[in-house]
Amino acid sequence: MKKIICFSGGHSSALAAIETARKYGTEGMVLLNHDISPHVEHEDIKRFKREVAEYIGLTITYANMPGWETMPPLAVAVANKAFKAFNHPAFCTSRLKTEPFYKWLEENGERGDWVIYGFDAEETSRMMRRSTIMNAMGYQAVFPLADWERTIQATEEVGIARPSTYTTYKHANCIGCLKAGKQHWYCVYCLRPDIWGEAKAAEEEIGYSIIKGVYLKELEPEFKEMRDTLRIIPTDKTSSARFWKQVREAMPEEQLEIPCDCSF
Repeated sequence: MKKIICFSGGHSSALAAIETARKYGTEGMVLLNHDISPHVEHEDIKRFKREVAEYIGLTITYANMPGWETMPPLAVAVANKAFKAFNHPAFCTSRLKTEPFYKWLEENGERGDWVIYGFDAEETSRMMRRSTIMNAMGYQAVFPLADWERTIQATEEVGIARPSTYTTYKHANCIGCLKAGKQHWYCVYCLRPDIWGEAKAAEEEIGYSIIKGVYLKELEPEFKEMRDTLRIIPTDKTSSARFWKQVREAMPEEQLEIPCDCSF
């Protein structure tokens, strides 16, 4: 029986991998990752993946989309002429991760294999969804961080610093995540103007907005004021409600009638 870790490069998936290795050993264990273009996946995330794999004593197994090196999410969206299909995941997720994952399982997996996720106990909806999908395919979804007695809470306990991106972002997703909202894209505007420009161009070419109801070019005056006048620190680690409350509190009184954007 294989123990297939969905090894995203995020902190939680690394902890799930370590817990699995400690509880069951590494025989039959697979660290399955989808490599993403270094244009949007920070080098320190790649460093983190390597160090976790070295600590466990395994090499990383990659299930990659052909041409992934030069196809970051925005390029995938432009190639598909849409950011997402109606009522379906974003094309970047399906092309760069989901389809290579299912292809790898078809070629290498066997019924009864474990597919292991780094979901926390409160992520009940995600766990139920993945369990339903995996069970229907003949696999068992397993959630070490939610269901097992924990032996480790942070990779720093074994001398592995989590990716430096966690100082700004709350997870290890791509910079310029096409599933993210206005707060994340404020971070992109401030910290990665190159990706911001590419995203604006992609919206223009596709004819649809990344954030529902508003184009990035329409947000530029607001974001410029937030950055240059209000001095709002770019972060998506703060909750959306708290972040936009900070923005409102920093505004001059005459601007306070502007509607709240917490829903984005």
